[in-house]
Amino acid sequence: MSPVNRREFLRKSAVGLASIPALSMISCEKAPEPAPPAPTGPPLGLPVGLQLYTVRRECEKDFEGTLKQVAAIGYKHVEVYDFYGKTVADVRKLLDANGLKTPSGHWLLPKLKKSVAKSIEEAQALGCEYLVMPIFDPPERKTLEQYKRHAEFFNKVGEQCKKANLQFGFHNHNFDFKTFGDVTAYDELLRLTDPELVKMELDCYWTTRAGKDPVEYLQKYPGRYPLLHIKDAMPGAPTATELDPGRGYYTEIGRGTIDWKRIFRAAATSGMKHYYVEQDECDGSPLDSIRTSYEYLKKLAV
Repeated sequence: MSPVNRREFLRKSAVGLASIPALSMISCEKAPEPAPPAPTGPPLGLPVGLQLYTVRRECEKDFEGTLKQVAAIGYKHVEVYDFYGKTVADVRKLLDANGLKTPSGHWLLPKLKKSVAKSIEEAQALGCEYLVMPIFDPPERKTLEQYKRHAEFFNKVGEQCKKANLQFGFHNHNFDFKTFGDVTAYDELLRLTDPELVKMELDCYWTTRAGKDPVEYLQKYPGRYPLLHIKDAMPGAPTATELDPGRGYYTEIGRGTIDWKRIFRAAATSGMKHYYVEQDECDGSPLDSIRTSYEYLKKLAV
């Protein structure tokens, strides 16, 4: 082999050998990782709860059978507001038998004023974490001075609940956003109650119906809203600070106009612990309505 040909042979060989590591690297590269599955509901990974007021008529006829149907739909948490003539111990047995927990319950203002201790005893027997006052009757919400007195009473109840390892809370309606002069009653309750003693159960429907934004309250008062009530509003529902006569504008979750993804995203950073479906009135069977709402929430990714 001539010197020229030898040099050409070595040059080509070197080029070929140099390409081998590159080819090896290419062939050994890992295939791209598959995209992670899209997130699915329920929102924030929390159990979907139901306020039993939604199925109150069914509970009056057959409390045990209704609880079974609620559990069969998929609900894991319920919020109690009535015992339907049963003892608290019997209610607890029925809940346990159906795999249902009741993180919170509703106790009306007259009952609390009669005996906070009795209400606390009932909440403890049910395994509640939260004891909630749900509504002011019309005579109890006529003036701003009444709301100020309610705030004072709430702080006292909150102190008693704290000693019993319970958390006191208040559930709003649209009428709580009425203004007296330039003061909104609900905002006054927030201002005058101790944030550690009195938490809030934000009813997103009633807040929206009053012309307010639930997200603004969740963002403005982080840690104040461990509980949410969710029910949807029909298209065209007007702003109102009094309860609607008749059927009202309630509809199943996902069939109305409220942006639930936006609300749950805000709730994720505000300290929300539990949420409950509640539909005060339904066009058909309430059991069908709560199934529709559950199926929507089961798939709702936020």
